[in-house]
Amino acid sequence: MRPDQLGDYRVPSDAHLHPDGDTVAFVVTQMDLEADEYVSSIWMLDGDVARPFTTGRRDRSPRWSSDGSTLAFLRTEGAQDPGAQLALMPFGGGEATVVTSLDIGVSDFAWSPEGDRIALVAAEHVDGIDDDDERARRPRRIHHPAFRFDDKGWQYDRRAHLWILDVTTGALTPLTGGDHDEGSPAWSPDGETIAYLSAADDDRWLDPRGYVFTVPAAGGQPLRMTGRGSWSWVGYGPDGSLFALGDELDRMRLDALPLQRLGRDGLERITDLDRNLMPGHPPGVLAGPRFLDDGTVHCVLEDQGTERVVEIHPDGSVEPVVGGRRVVTGWDPRPNGSGAVFTATTPTNPGEVYRWDGTGERQVTDLNGDFRRNAALVEPAEFTFESEPGVDIHGWVLLPPGDGDVPLLLNVHGGPATQYGWGFFDEFQVYVGAGYGVVAVNPRGSSGYGDTHVKTPQGRWGDEIPPDHADLMRAPDAAAQRFPRLDLDRLGIMGGSYGGLSTVMLTSMDQRYRSAVAERGVYNWVSFAGTTDIPWFVPLYLDADMVDGADILWPASTLRRVREVTTPTLVIHSEGDHRCHVEQAQQLFMQLYRQGTKTELLLFPENEGHEMSRSGTPRHRVERFEAILEWHGAHIGG
Repeated sequence: MRPDQLGDYRVPSDAHLHPDGDTVAFVVTQMDLEADEYVSSIWMLDGDVARPFTTGRRDRSPRWSSDGSTLAFLRTEGAQDPGAQLALMPFGGGEATVVTSLDIGVSDFAWSPEGDRIALVAAEHVDGIDDDDERARRPRRIHHPAFRFDDKGWQYDRRAHLWILDVTTGALTPLTGGDHDEGSPAWSPDGETIAYLSAADDDRWLDPRGYVFTVPAAGGQPLRMTGRGSWSWVGYGPDGSLFALGDELDRMRLDALPLQRLGRDGLERITDLDRNLMPGHPPGVLAGPRFLDDGTVHCVLEDQGTERVVEIHPDGSVEPVVGGRRVVTGWDPRPNGSGAVFTATTPTNPGEVYRWDGTGERQVTDLNGDFRRNAALVEPAEFTFESEPGVDIHGWVLLPPGDGDVPLLLNVHGGPATQYGWGFFDEFQVYVGAGYGVVAVNPRGSSGYGDTHVKTPQGRWGDEIPPDHADLMRAPDAAAQRFPRLDLDRLGIMGGSYGGLSTVMLTSMDQRYRSAVAERGVYNWVSFAGTTDIPWFVPLYLDADMVDGADILWPASTLRRVREVTTPTLVIHSEGDHRCHVEQAQQLFMQLYRQGTKTELLLFPENEGHEMSRSGTPRHRVERFEAILEWHGAHIGG
C-alpha cells in the first residue's frame, strides 16, 4: 500500500437494522484526497444489495423510528458549518428535510419509543455574545482549566444539554440546563423518562468522573441515580430496568468497567470481567450493550488483539457469539435474537457489512474488493515471547514479499491502555509496502490482557527501566529470532502519544536504533501537567500531580534521558494538539538539536490535533506518511 492510496478504501460503520429485521442503514466513509475532506453518506442494504441512500457529503448516525417509516440522521452541509443538524428522510426515499438549525449543531440524538419525539444533545454558547466575529475578537475570559479540548476546540463558552424535538410540529424544547454538559440520552420503554450521563461536579475539569441521571421526558427535576464514578453507557432493558456500564469510583482507575443494574437498592453488578466491554477503539454506540427481548445482552468485548461479540445473561454468565481474528466495529441484533447485522475489519480489509443468522454469518458487501486487489496488503504473522519469567508479550510481524533481509521497524501504540490487534491499520500496510519489516507488540500497560497487564506501568515510569519499556526493548530481538529476515543492524522505531514517549525512552536506553520518529508525545511531565486537557492522566499513571513538583514528575520524564539519545529523530506534532501541547515537541527538538543529535521538527497547523494521524485532513495524512518514509529511508533504507 502507498500513501496515495489512502483515498481508495471505504469504511462502513453504524449499521442499524430496520424494524422489519432485514433492511439495514449504514454509513460509508471515504477520503477525498483532491478535495481534502472525508466524504460520508448513508447507504441502504436491502437483502444483499447495498446502495447509497442519501446524497450529502457529510451524513452520519442513521437511526430508524420505531415504526420504520422515517430515518433520522445528522447532516453537515458545508466544510465551514459549525456542526451537524438533524435531518429526517422517509423510508421510501426522496429528499431529506433538515429539521434543526442550532448554532453549534447536534452531536447525538435518540428516538422516543413512540416515534413522535427525538431527544437531542446540542450545545449552546453561554457567554452572552451573539456575533461569532465579535466572539473571536474578544479576549477569552476563562473560569475553569479545561477551556479547550482536543479535536473540539474552545469549550469554555458553551454547554451541551438535552432538548426534545416534537417530530410533528418541529417544536424544540430544552429539557436540561446548568453549568455542565450532558450526553448519551436513552429513553425508557414507556417513553416517560430519559436517562443520560453527566459530570456535574465543580471540579469536573480536573476529575472527569460523573453520574447517571434520569429526567422526566415531559420536563422536570433530574434525579441522580448513581454515585460519582466512571460511566461509559446507560440504557434500559426491555422490562424497563435501568442499566449502566461503569462503576462508582473514588478516583479515576484502569479497572474494566462492569455492566450493572440500577435498582431501588443500589447497584447490582451483572458482569465481573477483566476485559473491556464497549472498547473505545474504534468508538461507536453499536459496540455497547444491545438488549434482546428476553433480557440478555449482546456487547463487544476487547480481548488479546480482537474485539468480539459476547452474550451476557441476566445471571452474569458470558457466552461467545461472533469472534475470529478481526475487530468487530458495530453490532445490531434483532430483538428476538434470531440474527444481527454487524461491521468488522481484518488486517487486510478496512471493513465490510455482515449478516449473522444465529448460527453462521455471511459477508454482504464488497466495498473494498478493488482496493484489496490493488494495494497488495500483507497478512500479519502472530508471535509471543517471554519478556521475563511468567510474562508473555503478544505481537505481530508483517514482512514484505520475498526472502531477503529487511529493515526492522518497531511500532509502539498510544494509550498505553489500548491495543494493537487484528483490525486494518493503514500505518502497518504503508510501512510494509515500503519494504520494512513491521513489528508491533502489546507491552504491559496495553488493554485486552487483564487487570494486572494493563496496570503494571502505574507509578513505574520513573524506574531506570520501567516494566513496559523492558517489554518493548526485548521485542526486536524476540521478533528477529522468530523471523530471521528482520535485520537488527537496520533498526528503526516510531510511535505516537505514549508511543512517542516510548520512542525517546527506548532510544535513550538502546543505541542500536538508527532511525526514530517521535510523534505527539509526552516528554516532560512537569509542563504536561499544566497544559493538557486531561490533567487526571498524570495522577492515574504517576501517582503524583502538578503540585508535587519536579522532584516526582521530572524523574518520569523522558526528556531527562535525552542526552543519551544518539538516534536521528524526526519529531512530529500538531500545533492544535490540546492533549500533548506543542511545547512538548519544542522541548524535545530543542534539546536534540542542542546536543548535536540529528533531528527535524515537522509541525502541522492549528487545524490538526492529537488525532491527526488517524482523523486529520487527508492531505496532511499523506504528507505525514511521505515525511516518515523519507526519514526512515534516509537512515535505514527500505
